[in-house]
Amino acid sequence: MSGVPHARYTRFMAPKHPRVQVTVDPALAEAMAAIDAQPKSKSRLIRDLALRGAEVAEEDRKRREEARQTLLKIVRGEIEVDLDASREAWEERETMPCKQPPR
Repeated sequence: MSGVPHARYTRFMAPKHPRVQVTVDPALAEAMAAIDAQPKSKSRLIRDLALRGAEVAEEDRKRREEARQTLLKIVRGEIEVDLDASREAWEERETMPCKQPPR
């Protein structure tokens, strides 16, 4: 082996960005396989999944805040609401077989 000994190289050449260790448990393995069962780089795939997950989480946060703002406008009377129609829609939603559970 030629060049700089490994111990010296890593001791003085810290990575530019911090690294993390990730355990590939069954849930993560399933998510990875759903995207690419044989990735060239597992680290890159995990990074891409994390970034996409962060985007989705931010989009969800924005949607919740927009919904909150809309409800506040309704409460303040800035948006008119037909309460009878709203009640009917809610009752219809409750009888739907594929209704989504609340978050």
